[in-house]
Amino acid sequence: MFRRRPGRAAALALAAAALVAVTAAPATVAAPATPPHHRTLPDRVELPDGFLPEGIATGLGPWAWFGSRADGDIYRANLVTGEGEVVSEGPGTPSVGLKVDRRGRLFVAGGPSGSARVVDARSGEVLADYALTTAASFVNDVVLTRDAAWFTDSQQAVLYRLPLGRHGSLPESAETVPLSGAWEQVEGFNANGIAATPDGRGLLVVNSTTGALHRVDPATGETTVVDLASRDGDASLTNGDGMLLVGRTLYVVRNQLNLVAVVRLDRSGTRGTVTGELTDEGFDVPTTVAAFAGGLYLPNARFTTPQEPTTEFWVTRVEPRQHHGR
Repeated sequence: MFRRRPGRAAALALAAAALVAVTAAPATVAAPATPPHHRTLPDRVELPDGFLPEGIATGLGPWAWFGSRADGDIYRANLVTGEGEVVSEGPGTPSVGLKVDRRGRLFVAGGPSGSARVVDARSGEVLADYALTTAASFVNDVVLTRDAAWFTDSQQAVLYRLPLGRHGSLPESAETVPLSGAWEQVEGFNANGIAATPDGRGLLVVNSTTGALHRVDPATGETTVVDLASRDGDASLTNGDGMLLVGRTLYVVRNQLNLVAVVRLDRSGTRGTVTGELTDEGFDVPTTVAAFAGGLYLPNARFTTPQEPTTEFWVTRVEPRQHHGR
């Protein structure tokens, strides 16, 4: 169901709900540009206390957008200066995975609300709401492709597709695409992070519980397990959360393990090798990852820390070229 909402959202004081979830992943992006030599980017960007961050979106200048699990507010931060503000009032339910397109629109996964919405990244105005399902669900992550926005559901074996029309026009309603083939739906969190394949012809979805990375045919929903090898023999991606594809390198956040797996894929996304991992002392259960100016940025959900109004949250920046083999 599609609903347009007029007006601009005002900034809202942050709520203190404690909704625990895992999420989010970006689409294929260009390789991060080298940062200006005259400026050192901060390795840590502060978020508001009690914000309960989940997803991250980058792609328009130095800005990054974050969704709150507390109330769905959208916070915009400058990754160069560290300054930020709430730019869109949430609906009172979580905002988890999110991506921004070149038109300045944020596509936001609504977690247990079973919904998604599209928000003007600059003004915070809600451009569209979509009721994706009325069943028990957790709409977790989103990826943008040339002609659609795709959302995962961690509690149902489906993807949701928002087909984009001429000049990126938004649809009246979403489509549900059941996952079939090799997909195994188990107890717990299932489909989580989502990305496009390097050739752009398929989708990649990680199952957080089984640790399997699946390639999905967008036309049918049929999945095959990506044939993964590893330098140490363990190619499982359990606790897989947000994902970022840069060229043919896939970064997979493994939230509770405080790691990012580095996977080198073939063009079709049917085979890959886990070549190493990233970790950092600033990690405290990172959930997803985005790129800016040569670095990778990961918001820390701190799931193992009491989620109070005074709990501190931050974003950790790491250098992708510094990963090491396991």
